[in-house]
Amino acid sequence: MTWLMTSGNQTVVTEFFFSMFPRLHEGGLLYFIPLLLIYGFIITGNLVIFIVVQLDPALHTPMYFFISVLSFLEIWYTTTTIPKMLYNLVSELKTISLVGCLMQMYFFHSLGITEGCILTAMAIDRYIAICNPLRYPTLMTPKLCIQLTAGSCICGFLLVLPEIVWIATLPFCGSNQIHQIFCDFTPVLSLACTDTTLVVIVDAIHAVEILASFLVIALSYIRIIMVILGMPSAEGRHKAFSTCAAHLAVFLLFFGSVALMYLRFSATYSVFWDTVIAVTFVILAPFLNPIIYSLRNKDMKNAIGRLFHYQKTAAVAGK
Repeated sequence: MTWLMTSGNQTVVTEFFFSMFPRLHEGGLLYFIPLLLIYGFIITGNLVIFIVVQLDPALHTPMYFFISVLSFLEIWYTTTTIPKMLYNLVSELKTISLVGCLMQMYFFHSLGITEGCILTAMAIDRYIAICNPLRYPTLMTPKLCIQLTAGSCICGFLLVLPEIVWIATLPFCGSNQIHQIFCDFTPVLSLACTDTTLVVIVDAIHAVEILASFLVIALSYIRIIMVILGMPSAEGRHKAFSTCAAHLAVFLLFFGSVALMYLRFSATYSVFWDTVIAVTFVILAPFLNPIIYSLRNKDMKNAIGRLFHYQKTAAVAGK
């Protein structure tokens, strides 16, 4: 544990200690191995989806373009937290520097907001495809898809920056124990030895961001479901709903866990439930996304099959 002594005889925290991780001899390895396997699956699954969408011409559509972007973001989203969790499970130190903590918060929330914006773009894409199919090819152009993706990234990486800069100016003294599995705003701000009432304004901004995305997606899917139910053909209803089911599942999983964590307002949870909710959107949601988008998607499964068949054929031909 590193401390700096100020002239006022006050200890200034330069690193934080994660109190939620068990020591290695207390079962840390039992959590390390499953988490390592999950992380490996998240990286591999999302990488396969990203590569398949890029290489298979049949998947060069706006819907799969956004799915590939989401998979790419998921790789980095989980990499901001899980490698450090793995290290903390086998290390005796279980610490992170102040700068490292700020960087983790910045990239985790920036990538999370960007994912929320991409999910919103995907909802708009499905809305136009099903509710206005004749104009879909002229509206959802490759240029618009790239603009929506760029706008999502700019929005995500700029919105969090002022808050991180403000937190970086706060003095931290006394306790340095973070009661969470990664650096997050509320656990870190609770350690600041100064007035942090400004966080109420910050929380309101985050709430508006989350609710705005949620509202756009929810309204889009209410309209989509109404249109699908009005289709005369049962086969047409099934085909239309199957193109939206995966995105709807990811939307509910992502925004459900985020809402529990960041739209609590004055509600407080125990440390245990805080950790359970954090595990849901940090580990569980990214773990399920490749399964939802590949195993539950016929086009994606066929494209993955074609890719591996091509690789196998190329390897045989090379011999």
